[in-house]
Amino acid sequence: MGPGILITDGTARAALAAARALVAAGYEVHVAAASRLSLAGVSRGVHGCQLASDPHYDPAGYAAELGRLIPARGISVLLPMTDVSVEAILEHRHQLPRDVAVPCPSLAVYKRASDKLQLLDLARSAGFAVPETVVFDAPDERRARQTDVYPAVVKPHRSMVTHEGSRRHIRVAFVSDPEACSRVLTALPPAAFPVLLQRRVSGPGEGFFALRWDGDAVATFAHRRLREKPPAGGESTYRESIAPDPQLVSAGQRLLDALDWTGVAMIECKRDPATGRHVVMEVNGRFWGSLQLAIDAGVDFPALLVRCALGDVPPPQNDYRIGVRSRWFWGDVDNLHMRLTPAADPYVTRSGAQIQRAGSVGARLRAIMQFLTFRPGRDRCEVWRWRDPAPFLLETAQRLHLTR
Repeated sequence: MGPGILITDGTARAALAAARALVAAGYEVHVAAASRLSLAGVSRGVHGCQLASDPHYDPAGYAAELGRLIPARGISVLLPMTDVSVEAILEHRHQLPRDVAVPCPSLAVYKRASDKLQLLDLARSAGFAVPETVVFDAPDERRARQTDVYPAVVKPHRSMVTHEGSRRHIRVAFVSDPEACSRVLTALPPAAFPVLLQRRVSGPGEGFFALRWDGDAVATFAHRRLREKPPAGGESTYRESIAPDPQLVSAGQRLLDALDWTGVAMIECKRDPATGRHVVMEVNGRFWGSLQLAIDAGVDFPALLVRCALGDVPPPQNDYRIGVRSRWFWGDVDNLHMRLTPAADPYVTRSGAQIQRAGSVGARLRAIMQFLTFRPGRDRCEVWRWRDPAPFLLETAQRLHLTR
């Protein structure tokens, strides 16, 4: 059995993908979570552990608890999986044993990449297109009315902000007019500002994924989102590995160079159908929700990252299978439900004609047929695996409210 690896946030699908990959690579894998049962914690060959501290409310206590767990379990590498755990661990790194590897960038670099306002100039300089943007330092109904970028997306400058003593994840909001924009801005906590109002970019969502170590690219990958939750834009529920566009790769590498990045990162983009250029949405400086697709296509980011952290940097790996698709079943169920209830679409107005078009019989039948289509040999289920069924069974039980 190889060195001990501790993965945080066991309820995350990325944690499950990482745990499966690292067990297959021969490591002793431990998964920490707030609940007794977690998606990754019940995976085959994994050692689960329950934490009492919550990084949202007590980041120092969370890091300290991990610091006690690491020597007790013989951990060599710590892999935080979500923004809140990454920030807690980087801010309180002194609470961890000095000899445990945390393969992440510095806290300053991580926060710079997570700041959507700072990212605009960095992305533009790297060669990406950026959305038309209006910045609000506070709610301003008059300015919202004077702005002409609708339909638009409201984004806090950072997804994770501190509000009333706890860390809170602020999701983006879709708005179709000044009134909706004003309502969203007024409801945001002060820490969310400055807030970006960006014109909605149509076109397919594409992502560039990379592992960088000591200034060099160790692995790269690209995928296209085929379905998302919500359908207008959000988490991918069905996606496909694609050939890396040379312009996307070069711009992505330049952006990560400018950040002096270490570890894994995802650059989320939309491809503008009018220009063909990639428009940057955000950078995620951690493992991403669709990690399993990259692994299934042949880029084992978790194992590669652990090798780097342990001092065994592998040669560059950029080849992978094109056309592999991965489906998050329960997320895709949500996508189907939303597509069959068009009034919930944030871009649909109260115009009866628009609702009728969005909810036409033909559109509903297409949504159902797309959901039912499965391509044997090329489509993979993200969570369900015949040799490791427990995570899917747990996820299903939780969705059906059969377990806590």
